[in-house]
Amino acid sequence: MNEARAAIRYAKATLDYAVEQKAAAKVEADMRNIADVIAGNAELQGIIASPVVKTTGKKAALEEIFKGSHQITLGLINTLKENKRIEMLQEVAYKYIVLFEKMKGEDVAYVTSAVPLTAELEKKILAQVKKITGNSVSIENKIDENIVGGFILRVGDLQYDASVASKLNGLKREFTNSL
Repeated sequence: MNEARAAIRYAKATLDYAVEQKAAAKVEADMRNIADVIAGNAELQGIIASPVVKTTGKKAALEEIFKGSHQITLGLINTLKENKRIEMLQEVAYKYIVLFEKMKGEDVAYVTSAVPLTAELEKKILAQVKKITGNSVSIENKIDENIVGGFILRVGDLQYDASVASKLNGLKREFTNSL
């Protein structure tokens, strides 16, 4: 099964159960924490992705790191371990956040740029994204100097890459293919 589709299914099942248990907002806070911690820690990403580290070791490490999390969140980690899909945790967290925001009638636009967005540019992005999605939108700006310039916009499952690094990679591929 496609990894993204599987992540959506896990996220949807978790959200449905969290709503039923009236804990959707708490689990959403946990998912944001999980996504941020994993994204910000290359060593943890390596452990999760490593075929050498046993699944029980990965689960134990994740439960220790996220020990203050809601039982539903810990249950998700256990389910992913049991189904040998623990490496999908970060993607499931992202999908949960998107589904939760949609449920609330809001969208989050993740904008990755080389420098912080100006207030004027932020307003323009908000207007365009609201026009596309029809929902109220908030922006989360992440700074990544590796994209050199431009930006990467991600709203739900949509992604628009207008980064200089992406354009340079495209030129490099074109050049090497033409040789």
